[in-house]
Amino acid sequence: MVDHLSIQCADVAASTAFFDTVLKPIGGGRVLDFGQVIGYGHPGRPTFWIGPQSTGGDNREVHICFQSPDHASVDAFFEAAVAHGAEVLHEPRVWPEYHPNYYGAFVRDPDGNNVEACCHLPE
Repeated sequence: MVDHLSIQCADVAASTAFFDTVLKPIGGGRVLDFGQVIGYGHPGRPTFWIGPQSTGGDNREVHICFQSPDHASVDAFFEAAVAHGAEVLHEPRVWPEYHPNYYGAFVRDPDGNNVEACCHLPE
């Protein structure tokens, strides 16, 4: 149902460094770069965008989950995020309360958003 998603960032450079780092292990990357507005996804198909905060007030936390091709890529996402200094919310594990094969890891991005990588396939 969702074609693409965009979030506002307090510090675009910090968020760009974070997402450049954590999306690479799960097969995503920077597709379009308009300076302060960056599109991530697969070649020719940006599905996740970041840009500067343009509305008043503080950002509200959002939960963003990126689909991963396998458990190893979820682990690599998590390791990249931790090496980048991200706050750990949940280490990689199976989440049977979601469904028997749901494998995910959760961290905070520089703006405090809950960022996850998950895989729906068995190990």
